[in-house]
Amino acid sequence: MTHISGDALLVEHGDYLYRYALLRLRDPHLAEDAVQETLLAALSAKNGQGFAAKSAVRTWLTGILKHKIIDHFRRAQREAPLPDGEFSDGDLPPGMDDFFLEDGHWTEPPSSLGNPAALLEQQQFWGVLQTCLDRLPKALARIFLLREIEEKENEEICKELEVSTTNAWVMLYRARMGLRKCLEMNWLGDRNAEL
Repeated sequence: MTHISGDALLVEHGDYLYRYALLRLRDPHLAEDAVQETLLAALSAKNGQGFAAKSAVRTWLTGILKHKIIDHFRRAQREAPLPDGEFSDGDLPPGMDDFFLEDGHWTEPPSSLGNPAALLEQQQFWGVLQTCLDRLPKALARIFLLREIEEKENEEICKELEVSTTNAWVMLYRARMGLRKCLEMNWLGDRNAEL
């Protein structure tokens, strides 16, 4: 395990981790908490579970952050408050009896909740996309995220990355082509094999 100082992690990766968390949590305070938990987890990693230099430090930290974000959503789901009022096992909240007949059947069945297989496939796609982004050179992944995920304007991207407009377009083109190739091999290749 490689030893990494907390200050170095914060200075080098703090802003990126915060933007990553904010994009997903959409709450500045929750994003700050997730980044703090990530850095604490990284610093307290022991017994070979820490950074082993098999990937970039940012990739390792992003993986920890992803788990912290997932933990947040799971916790929020478990801790969701119940509606106001007390209900016994047989009682329905006020107004809910309009949805059911006396025999307990729906007066009008609920609409379809969608295709669970398609939702799972969409989640799998985002996992493959993240893996493909992790395989790109850092600069190319960064420009792709800034443009396509964070939807920043070209002028802002050029200023942030300190590159010319032409260079930014070339980098974005290379990022897109790299992602396309990776997705064709790791996502579309699997789909074609099923046909």
